[in-house]
Amino acid sequence: MSSTATSLPPAAAPVSRRPLVASVLAAITGSHLVNDMMQSLILALYPILKGQFNLSFAQIGLITLTYQLTASLFQPLIGLRTDRRPAPYSLPFGMTSTLCGLLLLAYAPNFTMVLVAAMLVGIGSAIFHPESSRIARLASGGRHGLSQSVFQVGGNTGTAIGPLLAAAVIVPNGRTSVAWFAGAALIGIALLTYVSRWYQQHLASTAAAPPAAAIAGTGPAAASNALPAKKVGWIIAILLVLIFSKYFYIAGLSSYYTFYLIQKFHVSVQSAQMHLFAFLLASAAGTLIGGPVGDRIGRKPVIWASILGVAPFALALPYVDLAWTGVLAVIIGFVLSSAFSAILVYAQELMPHRIGTVSGLFFGFAFGMGGLGAAVLGVLADHTSILWVYQLISFLPLLGIVAALLPNRRSH
Repeated sequence: MSSTATSLPPAAAPVSRRPLVASVLAAITGSHLVNDMMQSLILALYPILKGQFNLSFAQIGLITLTYQLTASLFQPLIGLRTDRRPAPYSLPFGMTSTLCGLLLLAYAPNFTMVLVAAMLVGIGSAIFHPESSRIARLASGGRHGLSQSVFQVGGNTGTAIGPLLAAAVIVPNGRTSVAWFAGAALIGIALLTYVSRWYQQHLASTAAAPPAAAIAGTGPAAASNALPAKKVGWIIAILLVLIFSKYFYIAGLSSYYTFYLIQKFHVSVQSAQMHLFAFLLASAAGTLIGGPVGDRIGRKPVIWASILGVAPFALALPYVDLAWTGVLAVIIGFVLSSAFSAILVYAQELMPHRIGTVSGLFFGFAFGMGGLGAAVLGVLADHTSILWVYQLISFLPLLGIVAALLPNRRSH
Protein backbone atom coordinates (compact mmCIF):
# COMPACT_ATOMS: atom_id res chain seq x y z
CA MET A 1 0.00 0.00 0.00
CA SER A 2 1.41 3.39 -0.94
CA SER A 3 2.17 6.02 1.66
CA THR A 4 -0.58 8.28 0.38
CA ALA A 5 -3.11 5.61 1.30
CA THR A 6 -2.10 5.74 4.96
CA SER A 7 -1.27 9.36 5.61
CA LEU A 8 -2.18 12.84 4.56
CA PRO A 9 0.33 15.31 3.16
CA PRO A 10 1.26 18.16 5.44
CA ALA A 11 -0.93 21.23 5.29
CA ALA A 12 0.06 23.72 2.65
CA ALA A 13 2.13 26.66 3.74
CA PRO A 14 0.48 30.06 3.57
CA VAL A 15 1.43 32.52 0.89
CA SER A 16 2.62 34.96 3.54
CA ARG A 17 3.25 34.28 7.20
CA ARG A 18 1.05 36.66 9.13
CA PRO A 19 1.07 36.98 12.93
CA LEU A 20 -1.93 35.93 14.95
CA VAL A 21 -4.38 38.85 14.98
CA ALA A 22 -5.61 38.63 18.56
CA SER A 23 -8.11 41.50 18.35
CA VAL A 24 -9.90 39.97 15.36
CA LEU A 25 -9.89 36.48 16.90
CA ALA A 26 -11.28 37.93 20.14
CA ALA A 27 -13.99 39.85 18.28
CA ILE A 28 -15.08 36.88 16.16
CA THR A 29 -15.06 34.68 19.27
CA GLY A 30 -17.13 37.21 21.21
CA SER A 31 -19.65 37.47 18.40
CA HIS A 32 -19.83 33.65 18.29
CA LEU A 33 -20.67 33.72 22.00
CA VAL A 34 -23.50 36.19 21.35
CA ASN A 35 -24.81 34.28 18.32
CA ASP A 36 -24.93 30.90 20.05
CA MET A 37 -26.24 32.36 23.31
CA MET A 38 -29.27 33.65 21.42
CA GLN A 39 -29.71 30.25 19.79
CA SER A 40 -29.54 28.49 23.14
CA LEU A 41 -32.31 30.70 24.51
CA ILE A 42 -34.62 28.74 22.21
CA LEU A 43 -33.39 25.51 23.81
CA ALA A 44 -33.81 26.93 27.32
CA LEU A 45 -37.35 28.12 26.51
CA TYR A 46 -38.61 24.63 25.65
CA PRO A 47 -40.27 23.95 29.03
CA ILE A 48 -42.01 27.36 28.89
CA LEU A 49 -43.11 26.94 25.27
CA LYS A 50 -44.33 23.41 25.95
CA GLY A 51 -46.57 24.69 28.74
CA GLN A 52 -47.84 27.84 27.00
CA PHE A 53 -48.72 26.20 23.67
CA ASN A 54 -49.40 22.67 25.00
CA LEU A 55 -46.73 21.17 22.73
CA SER A 56 -45.84 17.52 22.28
CA PHE A 57 -42.24 16.33 22.33
CA ALA A 58 -42.49 15.96 18.54
CA GLN A 59 -43.37 19.67 18.24
CA ILE A 60 -40.46 20.57 20.53
CA GLY A 61 -38.22 18.59 18.20
CA LEU A 62 -39.74 20.40 15.23
CA ILE A 63 -38.58 23.75 16.65
CA THR A 64 -35.01 22.46 16.81
CA LEU A 65 -35.35 20.91 13.36
CA THR A 66 -36.59 24.22 11.90
CA TYR A 67 -33.69 26.44 12.96
CA GLN A 68 -31.01 23.78 12.56
CA LEU A 69 -32.27 22.52 9.20
CA THR A 70 -32.49 26.10 7.91
CA ALA A 71 -28.88 26.63 8.94
CA SER A 72 -27.90 23.22 7.56
CA LEU A 73 -29.30 23.87 4.09
CA PHE A 74 -27.96 27.39 3.68
CA GLN A 75 -24.48 27.13 5.20
CA PRO A 76 -22.80 25.08 2.44
CA LEU A 77 -24.36 27.31 -0.22
CA ILE A 78 -23.18 30.46 1.52
CA GLY A 79 -19.69 28.96 1.99
CA LEU A 80 -19.50 28.04 -1.69
CA ARG A 81 -20.68 31.51 -2.70
CA THR A 82 -18.21 33.35 -0.48
CA ASP A 83 -15.30 31.17 -1.66
CA ARG A 84 -15.97 32.62 -5.10
CA ARG A 85 -17.01 36.13 -4.07
CA PRO A 86 -16.17 37.26 -0.52
CA ALA A 87 -18.88 39.26 1.28
CA PRO A 88 -17.24 40.80 4.38
CA TYR A 89 -20.29 42.72 5.56
CA SER A 90 -22.60 39.71 5.39
CA LEU A 91 -21.68 38.96 9.01
CA PRO A 92 -23.52 41.86 10.70
CA PHE A 93 -26.45 41.19 8.37
CA GLY A 94 -26.61 37.60 9.65
CA MET A 95 -26.61 38.79 13.27
CA THR A 96 -29.47 41.15 12.43
CA SER A 97 -31.52 38.19 11.20
CA THR A 98 -30.85 36.41 14.51
CA LEU A 99 -31.93 39.54 16.40
CA CYS A 100 -35.22 39.64 14.48
CA GLY A 101 -35.82 35.98 15.28
CA LEU A 102 -35.16 36.60 18.96
CA LEU A 103 -37.65 39.47 19.12
CA LEU A 104 -40.28 37.43 17.30
CA LEU A 105 -39.71 34.53 19.67
CA ALA A 106 -40.46 36.80 22.63
CA TYR A 107 -43.87 37.83 21.29
CA ALA A 108 -44.90 34.93 19.01
CA PRO A 109 -48.68 34.45 19.46
CA ASN A 110 -48.74 30.83 18.28
CA PHE A 111 -46.62 27.81 17.44
CA THR A 112 -46.37 28.74 13.74
CA MET A 113 -44.74 32.06 14.58
CA VAL A 114 -42.37 30.29 16.96
CA LEU A 115 -41.23 28.24 13.96
CA VAL A 116 -40.80 31.42 11.87
CA ALA A 117 -38.69 32.90 14.66
CA ALA A 118 -36.60 29.73 14.75
CA MET A 119 -36.14 29.98 10.98
CA LEU A 120 -34.81 33.56 11.24
CA VAL A 121 -32.31 32.42 13.87
CA GLY A 122 -31.28 29.58 11.55
CA ILE A 123 -30.71 31.99 8.66
CA GLY A 124 -28.56 34.17 10.89
CA SER A 125 -26.42 31.18 11.86
CA ALA A 126 -26.15 30.05 8.23
CA ILE A 127 -24.66 33.41 7.29
CA PHE A 128 -22.46 33.64 10.39
CA HIS A 129 -20.62 30.33 10.63
CA PRO A 130 -18.87 29.78 7.25
CA GLU A 131 -17.42 33.29 7.01
CA SER A 132 -16.56 33.60 10.69
CA SER A 133 -14.75 30.24 10.60
CA ARG A 134 -12.77 31.46 7.57
CA ILE A 135 -11.85 34.68 9.39
CA ALA A 136 -10.74 32.73 12.48
CA ARG A 137 -8.38 30.80 10.19
CA LEU A 138 -7.11 33.96 8.49
CA ALA A 139 -6.39 35.57 11.87
CA SER A 140 -4.67 32.45 13.23
CA GLY A 141 -1.10 33.18 12.19
CA GLY A 142 -0.88 29.55 11.05
CA ARG A 143 -2.09 28.10 14.38
CA HIS A 144 -5.27 26.81 12.80
CA GLY A 145 -6.29 24.33 15.47
CA LEU A 146 -5.83 26.88 18.24
CA SER A 147 -7.84 29.55 16.42
CA GLN A 148 -10.71 27.17 15.63
CA SER A 149 -10.83 26.01 19.24
CA VAL A 150 -10.86 29.56 20.58
CA PHE A 151 -13.56 30.45 18.05
CA GLN A 152 -15.60 27.35 18.98
CA VAL A 153 -15.27 27.93 22.71
CA GLY A 154 -16.95 31.28 22.21
CA GLY A 155 -19.95 29.55 20.68
CA ASN A 156 -20.07 26.80 23.29
CA THR A 157 -19.78 29.32 26.11
CA GLY A 158 -22.70 31.24 24.64
CA THR A 159 -24.68 28.01 24.40
CA ALA A 160 -23.91 27.28 28.06
CA ILE A 161 -24.89 30.76 29.23
CA GLY A 162 -28.33 30.58 27.59
CA PRO A 163 -29.96 28.16 30.09
CA LEU A 164 -28.37 30.03 33.01
CA LEU A 165 -29.85 33.31 31.80
CA ALA A 166 -33.16 31.61 31.15
CA ALA A 167 -33.25 30.29 34.72
CA ALA A 168 -32.30 33.68 36.18
CA VAL A 169 -34.29 36.00 33.90
CA ILE A 170 -36.81 34.31 31.62
CA VAL A 171 -38.38 31.75 33.98
CA PRO A 172 -39.22 34.38 36.66
CA ASN A 173 -40.25 37.13 34.20
CA GLY A 174 -41.90 35.21 31.36
CA ARG A 175 -41.19 34.61 27.69
CA THR A 176 -41.36 38.29 26.68
CA SER A 177 -38.20 38.94 28.72
CA VAL A 178 -36.31 37.24 25.87
CA ALA A 179 -36.49 40.65 24.16
CA TRP A 180 -34.18 42.05 26.84
CA PHE A 181 -31.32 40.21 25.18
CA ALA A 182 -31.58 42.40 22.07
CA GLY A 183 -28.77 44.48 23.57
CA ALA A 184 -26.43 41.51 23.32
CA ALA A 185 -27.32 41.17 19.63
CA LEU A 186 -26.45 44.84 19.06
CA ILE A 187 -23.05 44.23 20.68
CA GLY A 188 -22.58 41.28 18.33
CA ILE A 189 -23.44 43.45 15.34
CA ALA A 190 -20.84 46.03 16.44
CA LEU A 191 -18.15 43.33 16.86
CA LEU A 192 -18.92 41.86 13.45
CA THR A 193 -18.79 45.27 11.82
CA TYR A 194 -15.23 45.64 13.16
CA VAL A 195 -14.34 42.13 11.94
CA SER A 196 -15.86 42.83 8.51
CA ARG A 197 -13.80 45.99 8.17
CA TRP A 198 -10.61 44.05 8.97
CA TYR A 199 -11.57 41.30 6.53
CA GLN A 200 -12.17 43.82 3.77
CA GLN A 201 -8.73 45.36 4.42
CA HIS A 202 -7.18 41.88 4.38
CA LEU A 203 -8.76 41.16 1.00
CA ALA A 204 -7.48 44.46 -0.36
CA SER A 205 -3.94 43.73 0.88
CA THR A 206 -3.90 40.35 -0.89
CA ALA A 207 -5.61 41.53 -4.08
CA ALA A 208 -2.42 40.97 -6.10
CA ALA A 209 -2.45 37.23 -5.27
CA PRO A 210 -4.65 34.70 -7.13
CA PRO A 211 -8.18 34.89 -5.66
CA ALA A 212 -8.30 31.39 -4.14
CA ALA A 213 -4.88 31.79 -2.53
CA ALA A 214 -5.69 35.27 -1.23
CA ILE A 215 -8.90 34.14 0.39
CA ALA A 216 -7.93 30.70 1.68
CA GLY A 217 -4.32 31.46 2.55
CA THR A 218 -2.93 28.81 0.21
CA GLY A 219 -0.56 28.77 -2.68
CA PRO A 220 1.15 26.38 -5.10
CA ALA A 221 2.04 24.04 -2.24
CA ALA A 222 -1.63 23.24 -1.83
CA ALA A 223 -1.92 21.94 -5.36
CA SER A 224 1.23 19.84 -5.09
CA ASN A 225 0.01 18.24 -1.86
CA ALA A 226 -3.53 17.60 -3.10
CA LEU A 227 -4.96 14.10 -2.69
CA PRO A 228 -7.04 12.39 -5.40
CA ALA A 229 -10.66 13.53 -5.41
CA LYS A 230 -11.96 10.02 -4.67
CA LYS A 231 -9.74 9.72 -1.59
CA VAL A 232 -10.77 13.17 -0.37
CA GLY A 233 -14.42 12.19 -0.82
CA TRP A 234 -13.91 8.99 1.18
CA ILE A 235 -12.22 10.86 4.05
CA ILE A 236 -14.95 13.52 4.07
CA ALA A 237 -17.58 10.76 4.27
CA ILE A 238 -15.84 9.26 7.34
CA LEU A 239 -15.70 12.67 8.99
CA LEU A 240 -19.42 13.19 8.32
CA VAL A 241 -20.21 9.84 9.98
CA LEU A 242 -18.36 11.11 13.04
CA ILE A 243 -20.29 14.38 12.92
CA PHE A 244 -23.53 12.37 12.74
CA SER A 245 -22.53 10.34 15.80
CA LYS A 246 -21.59 13.42 17.82
CA TYR A 247 -24.48 15.72 16.94
CA PHE A 248 -27.30 13.17 16.87
CA TYR A 249 -26.23 12.18 20.37
CA ILE A 250 -25.81 15.79 21.52
CA ALA A 251 -29.27 16.62 20.13
CA GLY A 252 -30.87 14.04 22.38
CA LEU A 253 -28.75 14.92 25.37
CA SER A 254 -29.22 18.70 25.21
CA SER A 255 -32.73 19.10 23.74
CA TYR A 256 -34.34 16.76 26.27
CA TYR A 257 -31.94 16.91 29.22
CA THR A 258 -34.22 19.15 31.29
CA PHE A 259 -37.23 16.90 30.59
CA TYR A 260 -35.17 13.81 31.41
CA LEU A 261 -34.12 15.22 34.78
CA ILE A 262 -37.63 16.43 35.60
CA GLN A 263 -39.26 13.13 34.65
CA LYS A 264 -36.71 10.75 36.20
CA PHE A 265 -35.60 12.69 39.28
CA HIS A 266 -38.54 15.13 39.79
CA VAL A 267 -36.34 18.21 39.99
CA SER A 268 -37.64 21.76 39.35
CA VAL A 269 -37.33 23.50 35.98
CA GLN A 270 -34.69 25.87 37.34
CA SER A 271 -32.69 23.00 38.85
CA ALA A 272 -32.84 21.12 35.55
CA GLN A 273 -31.61 24.20 33.68
CA MET A 274 -28.69 24.53 36.08
CA HIS A 275 -27.75 20.94 35.25
CA LEU A 276 -28.03 21.81 31.56
CA PHE A 277 -25.78 24.83 32.14
CA ALA A 278 -23.15 22.60 33.79
CA PHE A 279 -23.23 20.20 30.84
CA LEU A 280 -22.95 23.01 28.28
CA LEU A 281 -20.21 24.79 30.24
CA ALA A 282 -18.20 21.57 30.29
CA SER A 283 -18.72 21.37 26.53
CA ALA A 284 -17.33 24.88 26.16
CA ALA A 285 -14.27 24.00 28.24
CA GLY A 286 -13.64 20.83 26.26
CA THR A 287 -13.81 22.70 22.98
CA LEU A 288 -10.69 24.66 23.91
CA ILE A 289 -8.66 21.44 24.14
CA GLY A 290 -9.22 19.79 20.75
CA GLY A 291 -7.61 22.35 18.45
CA PRO A 292 -4.31 23.07 20.26
CA VAL A 293 -3.78 19.38 21.09
CA GLY A 294 -4.49 18.55 17.45
CA ASP A 295 -1.88 21.13 16.38
CA ARG A 296 0.65 19.31 18.56
CA ILE A 297 -0.11 15.58 18.19
CA GLY A 298 -2.32 15.44 15.09
CA ARG A 299 -6.07 15.61 14.47
CA LYS A 300 -6.79 11.87 14.30
CA PRO A 301 -5.90 10.99 17.93
CA VAL A 302 -8.09 13.84 19.17
CA ILE A 303 -11.02 12.76 17.01
CA TRP A 304 -10.61 9.12 18.04
CA ALA A 305 -10.38 9.85 21.77
CA SER A 306 -13.14 12.43 21.93
CA ILE A 307 -15.90 10.39 20.25
CA LEU A 308 -15.12 6.74 20.98
CA GLY A 309 -13.61 7.68 24.33
CA VAL A 310 -16.92 9.04 25.58
CA ALA A 311 -18.80 5.78 24.91
CA PRO A 312 -18.38 4.18 28.37
CA PHE A 313 -19.79 7.29 30.06
CA ALA A 314 -22.66 7.58 27.59
CA LEU A 315 -23.60 3.92 28.06
CA ALA A 316 -23.65 4.33 31.85
CA LEU A 317 -25.61 7.62 31.95
CA PRO A 318 -29.20 6.24 31.73
CA TYR A 319 -28.66 3.91 34.70
CA VAL A 320 -27.21 6.14 37.42
CA ASP A 321 -28.68 8.42 40.10
CA LEU A 322 -29.02 12.21 39.93
CA ALA A 323 -25.57 12.98 41.35
CA TRP A 324 -23.81 10.62 38.94
CA THR A 325 -25.98 11.84 36.06
CA GLY A 326 -24.60 15.35 36.64
CA VAL A 327 -21.02 14.06 36.85
CA LEU A 328 -21.26 11.87 33.75
CA ALA A 329 -22.99 14.59 31.73
CA VAL A 330 -20.11 16.99 32.53
CA ILE A 331 -17.51 14.38 31.51
CA ILE A 332 -19.41 13.62 28.30
CA GLY A 333 -19.73 17.30 27.43
CA PHE A 334 -16.04 17.97 28.09
CA VAL A 335 -14.67 14.98 26.18
CA LEU A 336 -17.07 14.94 23.24
CA SER A 337 -16.84 18.66 22.51
CA SER A 338 -13.12 18.48 21.70
CA ALA A 339 -13.91 16.66 18.45
CA PHE A 340 -15.41 19.36 16.24
CA SER A 341 -12.44 21.73 15.99
CA ALA A 342 -10.16 18.81 15.14
CA ILE A 343 -12.62 17.45 12.56
CA LEU A 344 -13.10 20.86 10.94
CA VAL A 345 -9.39 21.69 10.66
CA TYR A 346 -8.69 18.15 9.38
CA ALA A 347 -11.27 18.74 6.62
CA GLN A 348 -9.97 22.24 5.85
CA GLU A 349 -6.48 20.81 5.36
CA LEU A 350 -7.91 18.38 2.81
CA MET A 351 -9.37 21.25 0.75
CA PRO A 352 -7.43 24.42 1.66
CA HIS A 353 -8.73 26.22 -1.44
CA ARG A 354 -12.37 25.72 -0.33
CA ILE A 355 -12.36 26.92 3.27
CA GLY A 356 -15.84 28.47 3.10
CA THR A 357 -17.36 25.45 1.37
CA VAL A 358 -15.81 22.99 3.84
CA SER A 359 -16.78 25.11 6.84
CA GLY A 360 -20.31 25.52 5.53
CA LEU A 361 -20.61 21.81 4.81
CA PHE A 362 -19.50 20.72 8.26
CA PHE A 363 -21.33 23.39 10.22
CA GLY A 364 -24.40 22.77 8.08
CA PHE A 365 -24.24 19.00 8.49
CA ALA A 366 -23.75 19.39 12.24
CA PHE A 367 -26.78 21.67 12.46
CA GLY A 368 -28.80 19.34 10.25
CA MET A 369 -27.97 16.26 12.30
CA GLY A 370 -28.76 18.14 15.49
CA GLY A 371 -32.12 19.25 14.12
CA LEU A 372 -32.99 15.87 12.64
CA GLY A 373 -31.92 14.14 15.84
CA ALA A 374 -34.10 16.40 17.98
CA ALA A 375 -37.12 15.82 15.71
CA VAL A 376 -36.72 12.03 15.41
CA LEU A 377 -36.00 11.58 19.09
CA GLY A 378 -38.97 13.78 19.99
CA VAL A 379 -41.29 11.50 18.04
CA LEU A 380 -39.74 8.46 19.74
CA ALA A 381 -40.15 10.10 23.15
CA ASP A 382 -43.86 10.69 22.46
CA HIS A 383 -44.34 7.03 21.54
CA THR A 384 -42.08 5.55 24.22
CA SER A 385 -40.46 7.70 26.91
CA ILE A 386 -37.56 10.09 27.44
CA LEU A 387 -35.89 7.40 29.54
CA TRP A 388 -36.00 4.91 26.65
CA VAL A 389 -34.62 7.53 24.24
CA TYR A 390 -31.63 8.10 26.53
CA GLN A 391 -30.95 4.39 26.60
CA LEU A 392 -31.12 4.25 22.78
CA ILE A 393 -28.79 7.16 22.01
CA SER A 394 -26.17 5.96 24.48
CA PHE A 395 -24.86 3.62 21.76
CA LEU A 396 -24.16 6.38 19.22
CA PRO A 397 -20.62 7.26 20.41
CA LEU A 398 -19.58 3.71 19.50
CA LEU A 399 -19.59 4.93 15.87
CA GLY A 400 -16.35 6.68 16.78
CA ILE A 401 -14.64 3.42 15.82
CA VAL A 402 -14.70 4.58 12.17
CA ALA A 403 -12.03 7.16 13.09
CA ALA A 404 -9.59 4.24 12.72
CA LEU A 405 -10.08 4.54 8.94
CA LEU A 406 -8.79 8.12 8.82
CA PRO A 407 -5.28 8.61 7.37
CA ASN A 408 -2.68 10.05 9.71
CA ARG A 409 -1.53 13.56 8.93
CA ARG A 410 2.23 13.73 8.53
CA SER A 411 4.02 16.47 10.39
CA HIS A 412 5.85 19.18 8.51
